[in-house]
Amino acid sequence: MMQTEPTLAQLLQFVEQNGVRVDKEIHGFHFTGEDIVFPHVVSLLCLRGSARVKFDMQEFTIEKDDYGILMPGHVYRSIACSDDFTYTRVFISAEMISELKAHAFSHDSHKFNYAPHCHLTDVQAKRMMALLELLEAIASHDTTDLQLRRQILLSHLAVGYEFVNYYRREQDRQWTESRPATIYKQFCDLVVEHYRENRNVNYYAGLMHYDPRYFSKIFRQYSNGLSPLEWIQQYVATQAKLIMDIHPEKTVKETAYQLGFSSTANFCRYYKRATGIYPQEYKKKHA
Repeated sequence: MMQTEPTLAQLLQFVEQNGVRVDKEIHGFHFTGEDIVFPHVVSLLCLRGSARVKFDMQEFTIEKDDYGILMPGHVYRSIACSDDFTYTRVFISAEMISELKAHAFSHDSHKFNYAPHCHLTDVQAKRMMALLELLEAIASHDTTDLQLRRQILLSHLAVGYEFVNYYRREQDRQWTESRPATIYKQFCDLVVEHYRENRNVNYYAGLMHYDPRYFSKIFRQYSNGLSPLEWIQQYVATQAKLIMDIHPEKTVKETAYQLGFSSTANFCRYYKRATGIYPQEYKKKHA
């Protein structure tokens, strides 16, 4: 049975309160054409059809039995999908992931930033779907012992991670051998971590121990011509849109402060360069 898609604000609020949300059968995209930065982990198993999406502004095609994981803070955009595109989706709160990392998979979790999706065999996809259905049953179970529910969720999430870790081992080996891809994703990770404190390309080139000109040249080889500065600007603008969409009661000044800008005027000019409009115009349009 198809489920009714909640708003983005409702989704994020539910995940924050419950830790995990599983939607077993979603038909088509409901947030299309806009960059979104989720504060939680989002995973997707394609059941039917195909779709085109962007992860960190890189385009990918998703087909039947593809499994994708988008880590917190990274950019996602749905572009288009076939009429029969159907998928199972899982949200996992950042808090749950932090606890899971500490106890279950402190190793290699960065791989999902390098290669956000992989293709499963029919048998692997069926096993993953069975695990997701079990996870959904646990997540939706009404219990007074919330700590027990949390521990059971964490244990099953750890099993799911090990499944994916094993299924995609060959693909991960290929990615580590691609230098431009590694540089590109390392840059993306650093921007996610530091964009509030620094939005200068030279800063990130320095963190990676590259000459800024050489870094920009290598970066463009993998970004379809997008410069590092343009990437940072688009990312910050996406974060700003998320704040304004989820918290429309916040003023532009409060949004600027949350993003680390020294003044509202600096934020407004920065947002205008990135998007072509001022944040006040965006808020008014999406009120």
